[in-house]
Amino acid sequence: MDSNDDTEDVSLFDAEEETTNRPRKAKIRHPVASFFHLFFRVSAIIVYLLCELLSSSFITCMVTIILLLSCDFWAVKNVTGRLMVGLRWWNHIDEDGKSHWVFESRKESSQENKTVSEAESRIFWLGLIACPVLWVIFAFSALFSFRVKWLAVVIMGVVLQGANLYGYIRCKVGSRKNLTSMATSYFGKQFLRQTGFYCVSQDGLHLMTS
Repeated sequence: MDSNDDTEDVSLFDAEEETTNRPRKAKIRHPVASFFHLFFRVSAIIVYLLCELLSSSFITCMVTIILLLSCDFWAVKNVTGRLMVGLRWWNHIDEDGKSHWVFESRKESSQENKTVSEAESRIFWLGLIACPVLWVIFAFSALFSFRVKWLAVVIMGVVLQGANLYGYIRCKVGSRKNLTSMATSYFGKQFLRQTGFYCVSQDGLHLMTS
């Protein structure tokens, strides 16, 4: 993602709020979305691990894995994140040709608590985090075992699934600027606490002499 691009953290989905009054439960409310959230990414990993047993053709295995990774990227980015956890990220070009990255999260309310399943949320985040970690492990394994021809495949897995992980973390925790501000404030407080010259107000940190 280009660091020069504008990023927005917005709470949309107002037009997509469901009107159901069913309470929030642990059951899976979107079984098809939950299935495909794991199906493509797990299938890509299985094919990668068993490709030498399934086929003697490297090209066939490579194309199959890349197709599965591409289908996974599209499904997770455009469908499962919105349905399972109420998050969505995307990019658009404005009239001036400037690129904008948008990170959306469904507005937190009592209505959201009725529409988001805890079971689906756990499935979503488990699959979203665990699979990119496995691809990173595969990348190091391929590098250290000198399986150079597989590096392009595993790097594709890291990039595509890592992009979704990054996008949804941004949706969940907010913009990078907010995170930087929080980290700066925290370390500033720790430093001033050690020196003994600080006071804290709602407006931020203010130095004072002891």
